[in-house]
Amino acid sequence: MIDHFAYGWWTPAIAYVLSVTGSFIGLRFALLSRDAAGAGRWLWLTLSAACLGGTAIWSMHFVAMMGFRVQGAPIRYDTTLTILSGLLAIGVMFVALTLATTRPTKPWIISGGLIAGAGVVGMHYMGMASMNVHGHLHHDPVYVGAACVIAVSAATTALWFALNVRRASYSLLAALLMGIAVSAMHYTGMFGMSFTAAEQVPLTPPPGANTSDLLLPLITGLFVFLMVCSLFLLLNAGEDNKSRHRDRNNVG
Repeated sequence: MIDHFAYGWWTPAIAYVLSVTGSFIGLRFALLSRDAAGAGRWLWLTLSAACLGGTAIWSMHFVAMMGFRVQGAPIRYDTTLTILSGLLAIGVMFVALTLATTRPTKPWIISGGLIAGAGVVGMHYMGMASMNVHGHLHHDPVYVGAACVIAVSAATTALWFALNVRRASYSLLAALLMGIAVSAMHYTGMFGMSFTAAEQVPLTPPPGANTSDLLLPLITGLFVFLMVCSLFLLLNAGEDNKSRHRDRNNVG
């Protein structure tokens, strides 16, 4: 009765690309936060948390959910819970990044990974709770546990890369791996779902918004946000190049 790929492989492919993009920009912002101080540091940390939590994780989750269907049971989404799940992902990533960048030692990185991983799992199942359907969705505890392990591992790895990787090529490799891990966590949790139809199904659909209602604001917001973030990265890269050039001239 459950179909995770109602539109074929388009939804997981787009979701993966989105996760990689958010991971790469977020990791670069986390790197910038290490070298900044004062208000600049908090700006980069906020942007990093928004890219990692909001784009790489939450937006990936939402796009992947576009391909989720239950045969004979229309699905609607509670808009408030959907938005709160995104804010949860951003908030926990901000806390984790702050801990890890303030004290970049192994215990703090692991602690940050546990916090971020718990937040990712909470975001995922809050997103599931936002689904309104005439029936009951059940979660297999084994798959829930596996999703938790993947989420914590992925979050801890992301924090390690954010603190130890400087070259853009390595950040890209880390983002590719992060995209795989986030997608694996999402679909592991989804494959553990089962559905029990209601005994009496109403003729009207359940309350809430359908995916098409939420899709346009999501795409528009993501496009603008990622364009602004990319511009910030390009401008900062230009300033770094100028600084290195001045340093070489001074040494000469």
